[in-house]
Amino acid sequence: MSIPTRAAVVESGGAPFALADVELDEPGPHEAVVRMVATGLCHTDLGVASGGLPFPLPGVLGHEGAGVVEAVGPAVTGIAPGDHVVLSFTSCGECRNCHGGHPAYCATWLPLNLIGGRRADGTSTISRDGTPLGGHFFGQSSFAERALVDERSLVKVDADVPLESIAPLGCGVQTGVGAVWNVLKPVTGSTIVVLGAGAVGLSAVMAAALTPATRIVAVDRVGERLLLAEELGATHTVNVGEADLAEALAEITGGRGADGVVETTGSVAVLRQGVDALAARGTLVVVGAPPFGSEVALDVNGLLGGKQVVGLTLGDAETQSFIPSLVQLVKEGRLPLHRLISTYPFADIDQAVRDMGAGKAIKPVLTF
Repeated sequence: MSIPTRAAVVESGGAPFALADVELDEPGPHEAVVRMVATGLCHTDLGVASGGLPFPLPGVLGHEGAGVVEAVGPAVTGIAPGDHVVLSFTSCGECRNCHGGHPAYCATWLPLNLIGGRRADGTSTISRDGTPLGGHFFGQSSFAERALVDERSLVKVDADVPLESIAPLGCGVQTGVGAVWNVLKPVTGSTIVVLGAGAVGLSAVMAAALTPATRIVAVDRVGERLLLAEELGATHTVNVGEADLAEALAEITGGRGADGVVETTGSVAVLRQGVDALAARGTLVVVGAPPFGSEVALDVNGLLGGKQVVGLTLGDAETQSFIPSLVQLVKEGRLPLHRLISTYPFADIDQAVRDMGAGKAIKPVLTF
């Protein structure tokens, strides 16, 4: 028997989010029904809603959910009704990367999470008036009062931590934190540069502040965000609306360059500047995603000093261990995620979208 709920449906590329009555399929053996308490709004949601990715529309997006489990399929283990959960991406659990602790690089990641809109077997998880909708977004489609969630998207968390304070951990925050902890791994004396002070970039700043990095440089063109970056742990800031980035970084690093750079803007021009700013043996992590097919020109001889350019998906995190650790840091006040969050009632999703686009909200979180 289907499960009625209310969801924010995108009818076609570029259309607004519209609340509608929909039906969830019965949970399969490895699925759970989750009553949503909060869900973050991410630029990836907006990119898909705009028609920038071939996700099947009409459909239901949302991939930073947090809620309470209501029912589980017969094969689900480790999760029970009443558990508090953060929802993240899903994966097959069977390929080499999944077995190796790198599920963000699952062999079937794209169809399971971003563009398929269906379960792996091709069946739909959401319908409206009997007609299937695009769903199963990141194994969750959490822009709804209830979500049918893949077991591998579920992460059980401490029930004492308010769910609206940790919903963004499932994507944006773990991406920024993972870029620093799982890829750059700063040592004493390191200089880390974060290009872009949005939710992902500021998460990277907070993560770097919990490492032995000596210099943490936040770069943006919005002065208010740079002030916030300083409050969250940046030792230096560069406003690229007022200063030349290359000159500023050369001055900050004494001409040596950066040991690590996190590129979150999705601009290939900024990515190139970041690579040029690396020290010998430095690493740039590509997090920001420009349109498919985008290319960047690099100085090949400039790379011969041991520079590395590394692409990253979702922080290269193993969610079952990584997210609970982040929850503990939030609980202890060591990861002040609340400084990034603005909350909106679910019915005001379009206002949240507008505020995010206008730069008024760093990380909108919809509450139910």
